[in-house]
Amino acid sequence: MEVGLGAFCVALITALAVLVLAAVAFRQLGASLTWYDEVATVLLAWITYYGAAYAALKRAHLGSRELLIRAPMAWRFALFLLGEALVIAFFAVAAWAGFEVIVALRGDGLVSLPWVPVPLTQSVIPIGAALFIVCQLLSAADEWDALRRAHSEVKEMI
Repeated sequence: MEVGLGAFCVALITALAVLVLAAVAFRQLGASLTWYDEVATVLLAWITYYGAAYAALKRAHLGSRELLIRAPMAWRFALFLLGEALVIAFFAVAAWAGFEVIVALRGDGLVSLPWVPVPLTQSVIPIGAALFIVCQLLSAADEWDALRRAHSEVKEMI
């Protein structure tokens, strides 16, 4: 999953870079791409959501590991589970709301490219949120092991 998601994120970033360079070249030639702004915005949103899921898989988001390491062992697992539950609950709500957006916008197309359905462009919200939850769950056991090891190392230093 890590390789596939990473490759997809790289492909999105590459597509955005190529689009920006093409838009600059066309603008310099006096033939601006009318659809550039809208498509670039969609690509940036997709990079954000799928990149966040990739970061969740790698546990590369900001976190409170230091607080958990310093917490008494009796509290640590409960605090870890609470943090995981809050993150998962947030993204579950985001996925539900994203699905509601897709339903509300069905039948609409992009302004500059009316043949591109808006629900397709907005599908990143529920898909990205669900993917974030999956990545969070897949990386939870390793994160817990890292927290336990880190606590042992801190205890040895004291």
